[in-house]
Amino acid sequence: MGKSATIPQVRDGPPTNCIVLAPPASLNLSQVFNPDRSRLQTAPTRLRKWCGGGSLALPGLFRYSGAVNFWLGIVVGLREIAAHKFRSALTMLGIILGVCSLVGMFALVAGMTAGMKSALNEMGGLEKVNVIDQEPPQDQTHLTDLSPGRTLTDADAIRAACPLVETISPEVELRGSVAVRGNKTSRSRQIVGATPAFLKVNNFSVEFGRFISELDLANAARVCVIGTKVRDELFPDVATPLGEQINIGGEVFTVVGLARMYESERIRKMREAGKTDPVVSRNEQRRSSSRGRGWNWFAFKNEVIVMPLTTMQLVFKSGAVSSNSVDPKLTYLNLRLRDADRINETLQQVRNVLLFTHRGVEDFGFDTRENWAESIQEQNQSAVRTGGLIASISLIVGGIGIMNIMLASIGERIHEIGIRKAIGARERDIFVQIIVESTTLALLGGLIGLACAFGLVQLLERLAPFDFSPVVTTRSLLISLGFSIGIGVLAGLYPAFKASKYDPIEALRYE
Repeated sequence: MGKSATIPQVRDGPPTNCIVLAPPASLNLSQVFNPDRSRLQTAPTRLRKWCGGGSLALPGLFRYSGAVNFWLGIVVGLREIAAHKFRSALTMLGIILGVCSLVGMFALVAGMTAGMKSALNEMGGLEKVNVIDQEPPQDQTHLTDLSPGRTLTDADAIRAACPLVETISPEVELRGSVAVRGNKTSRSRQIVGATPAFLKVNNFSVEFGRFISELDLANAARVCVIGTKVRDELFPDVATPLGEQINIGGEVFTVVGLARMYESERIRKMREAGKTDPVVSRNEQRRSSSRGRGWNWFAFKNEVIVMPLTTMQLVFKSGAVSSNSVDPKLTYLNLRLRDADRINETLQQVRNVLLFTHRGVEDFGFDTRENWAESIQEQNQSAVRTGGLIASISLIVGGIGIMNIMLASIGERIHEIGIRKAIGARERDIFVQIIVESTTLALLGGLIGLACAFGLVQLLERLAPFDFSPVVTTRSLLISLGFSIGIGVLAGLYPAFKASKYDPIEALRYE
C-alpha cells in the first residue's frame, strides 16, 4: 500500500480534490501526463463541453486549430457584447463616431476635389494658359513705351512660330454695356469679341444654333451667341431664341447660337429633382453681383455674350491703340497647349516670340492652371490632415474605452484563465484570444460607424451650402474600417499581455 496523494478527479462539474491511494510502481506516468490525443476525441461530451465551453476557448489538452480558435474568439467577443449591451454600446461609441467622421471627411474632400477639377476643366483645363500684362523688370522700366502690348500681331506670331501651341484665342471685352430687348435688360458678366478658337480654348460649347464663323469675322457680322442666363433674362418665354434680335450698346445683333447650361453637380441634381435651395440661390445671386477674377465659372459661361472679334473692333472701336502701333490691343490672349506635360518648353517658345513682337520688353507673364491644380492639391491635403486629426481623437477615445472594457472582462474571468493554463493553454493562446475579442469589438463598432456615415453624408448633401456633392469612395470605407480594426488591436495589447502572464496557481485561487 503506497503513500496517499491528492490528484484531480473529473466529474460532470468542475474538478474537486479527493484522497486516493498512490498508484502502483508499475504504472507508466508518461501515459498520465502525455495522454494519447486520439483517445481524447472519445472523451465524454460533458467533459469536453466543460473544458471548452467557458468564456475562454480551451487550447490545452483539447487544443483546436488556429482558424477554429480565431472563430471562437469572435464568437466569445460577440457573446461578451451581448452580455453587457449598455457597457459595450458606450465602449463602441467612440469608434462609431470616429469612423463616421472619418468617412464624412473623406467624402467632403473627394466631393471638393471633384468640384474643383470640374471648375478647372470649365476654365479650360491644364492646357489653357493666359498671357497677362505685368510690369517689366527694373532694368527695362525706361523701355516700357516701346512695347505695343498684347495685340493680334502677337497671336499671329505665336500661331506661326510655336508648334507646341495648339490654338490661340485673342479676345476683346466690351465693358460698361448691357443687352436689352424691349423692356428687359441683361447685365452680362462679359460681352466679348472672339474668334472660332474661343470654343476650344475655353471648353465652350453651343447647344442650339452655331458659333461665330470665319465668314462672320470677314464680314464683321452683327451676330452673337448668348448664355442660358442671358436667354432667361431677355427671352423668359422662349426656349431657343435663334434669329431673335437684341440691342447691345445701341447696336442690333441677331442671336445665332445658344450655349449649353453650365452648372455644378449639386445644382444640376437639385434642378433635375425639381428642388430649390435658398442657400444656393443666395450664393448664386451674390456671385452674380460680384465682379473680378474670383468669378464662378459656371455662372460666367451662362452669362456671356460672344460676337465676332472684328465686329467688336469696328463697331464699338473696342481695344485701345498704342502710340507705336495701329494694331488694337487685346483684353485677353489665351493659349491652348498641345501637351500640358511640356508646359515649360511651350512657354519658353511663346516667351521668345513675345520678346520679339514686344521689342525686347518683357511686359508680359503667364497665368497657368498648373498653379491652380497645385493649390487644389494642397487644400485637399490640408483638409485631410485636419479632418483626420479630429476623427483620430474619437478613435483614440474609442480605443481607450475598449481597453477599459477588456481589462474589466479579464478581471471577471481570472479563474477561467487559471483553469485554461492549468490544463495546457499557452500564453500565446490566451494573448491571441484577448486580441481577437478586442478587435471584434472594434470591428463591430467600425461597421456600425460605416452605416452611420452614409446617413451623415446624405445629411451633409442636403443641408451643407456646398456647390459640390460629397462622394463616398470604396477607398475611404476601407481606410476607415482599417483604422478601427487597428485601434482594436492596439487597445487589446495591454489587456492581452496582462491576461497571458497570470500565474495559473494564483488565478485558480482567485475568487
